[in-house]
Amino acid sequence: MKLVSAHGAIPVHIISGFLGAGKTTLLKKLLLQKPETETWAVLMNEFGQIGVDQQMLPQDEGFAVQELLGGCLCCSSQLPMQIALSRLLSEVKPDRLFIEPTGLGHPGQLLEQLTEPHWHPHLLMRALVTVVDGSRLHDSAWTAQNLYADQLKAAQIIVVSHADSMTDADHLALKNLQQAYLPYQQQWLHSENGELNLKQIDQAYIGSPRKIQPLLRIQQQQTGAVFTEIKQLPYHYVESAQGYSVAGWKLPKRWVFDFFDLLDLLCEQKDWLRIKGIFHTNQGWKTFNFNPEQFNYQSCEEGIDNRVEIIYQTEREWLEFENQLMQCRVDQEQK
Repeated sequence: MKLVSAHGAIPVHIISGFLGAGKTTLLKKLLLQKPETETWAVLMNEFGQIGVDQQMLPQDEGFAVQELLGGCLCCSSQLPMQIALSRLLSEVKPDRLFIEPTGLGHPGQLLEQLTEPHWHPHLLMRALVTVVDGSRLHDSAWTAQNLYADQLKAAQIIVVSHADSMTDADHLALKNLQQAYLPYQQQWLHSENGELNLKQIDQAYIGSPRKIQPLLRIQQQQTGAVFTEIKQLPYHYVESAQGYSVAGWKLPKRWVFDFFDLLDLLCEQKDWLRIKGIFHTNQGWKTFNFNPEQFNYQSCEEGIDNRVEIIYQTEREWLEFENQLMQCRVDQEQK
């Protein structure tokens, strides 16, 4: 299907957030700000097979709403999302597009898909927005979930909803949360009843340069080879922004790691600001969320891959860490 945009690249807003955070309420208020002369489109993703949120949005002329049901458009096959998006652009030719992923989605992965080169002539990505329910920030069982953290990390702008219902415990939790995510240089906004001016989030997407390469030990074995940017697992990447750097590894889901060896390795690291990871271990799926004050790990739902990120400011050589990480594997493929 040939892509056709109304006026070249159109502004695209991703409105993400965990279950019940208030994404759809915010989206409704944003849609009310549409100029009469423009046509806006919405692409919604619901995890289940029956769409509900679409019925809550304006059905008037000048809006086009399309749903993708069943699964997460962030981490499932890209084909359904690409077909739906291509159809919206070709048939509706919108002046502005909003995408609301499921509350169980990974917006960072969706953003990676939409910033691929073939979308550049058609999509002008705006700042990724994540909505968090301010009245539930005191609930550590809620905020400690891996998906919750993934959505926060991906955000350029974080909108705190239900601000009028926040308790003292919520305000304290918000202060701690903002401190924990300080390295990501995010903008925090408050919203009551979904009220927010579009101009507050209509900011350019600021992507940090990401150098994606094969694993470091593979590069060492193939000195002199020219590597192009890859997306296949496994791979290693480094990105930098605002004086901070992140070294990361994404590894196949089928790889299994020894939990205690992995825990020892992460605990032995030095000169870091934050360590976050999710791994398929011989003790089940585990998340690791380390800051200088606390080393937290817990069981979690099955992930889409193994991954770890280390935020740091002091340059260091990562090959030794990668080799030690590979030695933690216990799956049959490793033997």
